[in-house]
Amino acid sequence: MSLLLCLFGLLSIALGGSGAHPLANGDVPETLRPFFAPPAAFAGDFGAYRSVLEFNDGSRVRTVEDWRRRREEILATWRELTGSWPPLIENPKVQYLDQTQRDDLTQHKVIVEIAPGDQTVAGYLLVPKGQGPFPAVLVVYYDAETGAGLGKELRDFGYQLARRGFVTLSIGTPAFASLNAPYKPLWDVPAGRPPLQPLSALAYVAANCHTALADRPDVDPDRIGIVGHSYGGKWAMFASCLYDRFACAAWSDPGIVFDETRPNVNYWEPWYLGWDAKVQRQRGVVSEASPRTGPYRQMVETGRDLHELHALMAPRPFLVSGGAEDPPKRWQALNHAVEVNRLLGHSDRVAMTNRPAHDPTAESNAHIYIFFECFLAP
Repeated sequence: MSLLLCLFGLLSIALGGSGAHPLANGDVPETLRPFFAPPAAFAGDFGAYRSVLEFNDGSRVRTVEDWRRRREEILATWRELTGSWPPLIENPKVQYLDQTQRDDLTQHKVIVEIAPGDQTVAGYLLVPKGQGPFPAVLVVYYDAETGAGLGKELRDFGYQLARRGFVTLSIGTPAFASLNAPYKPLWDVPAGRPPLQPLSALAYVAANCHTALADRPDVDPDRIGIVGHSYGGKWAMFASCLYDRFACAAWSDPGIVFDETRPNVNYWEPWYLGWDAKVQRQRGVVSEASPRTGPYRQMVETGRDLHELHALMAPRPFLVSGGAEDPPKRWQALNHAVEVNRLLGHSDRVAMTNRPAHDPTAESNAHIYIFFECFLAP
């Protein structure tokens, strides 16, 4: 099926999502279609993950209305574990520091307000020629330069998408979440409430950046996605799952479930989900000498996993650009999100590509760009 037909298939939705315009069922282009179904070996395989269509009291989700209540239950549980956000910034301030022309793009160096107390993050805003309104994508990574095409190749999602007609904002790690120092909480939470875990705080930052993009007159606020690789993939996953104004998302090899056999799927670290104000664990894999800490310990002990977050995306589409950390076996977790979408009457909402190594490739990135063109294009 052609990309043109794919674009004509856009429909509005309103079941727990942002009101963006994803494709009608069946309108995925042929270049992506194989990735919206698991390999035969994992078809219908839900692994050992607890069903997301089961309430905490053990009763079963059977209707769309049941799912709405179950979705709120999952979200409340994860907020309780990882901390509740401060109020979102209604109109984040954006400072424009520099402007240059790159090819047919206008590049702005910017500083965006992201949190209470005038906390900010630096970034690069790339704007294509024309009047818009354009679709937009937020790119998250260690630094802002890489996403904008000013760093390592094949991680330049912002630059490549801007060349394809998207407004893109590439940001790096905010000062509070520096991976090179002990985690400094984003804000002082009220007494009796759990502090924000770093990944939840980063998701809050992304939500405010979404608003900064949506405030632009040349951006369609209903057509904003998010993408990131590795650490950025974790960040993009938590942001899109916890903030439903993101219309769709692509997560490049973050490790989409807990897996203590993979040192890079390291959600146990204090800069992800293992932060504990009373305990500073040694960096590295979980062991007797360096046990689990923080909410991560509680999640593992109670059988929770990230497939619960994936389900919060439904019916918004997402793509896992899987590498070494996310092999085809991850369909065992993704099948749970597929099942939720099926209950809601949707297909072609969950996709995964696979490559052997962790690093992105030209081919895996091309699939990411086609994904965004299909689900966000006007």
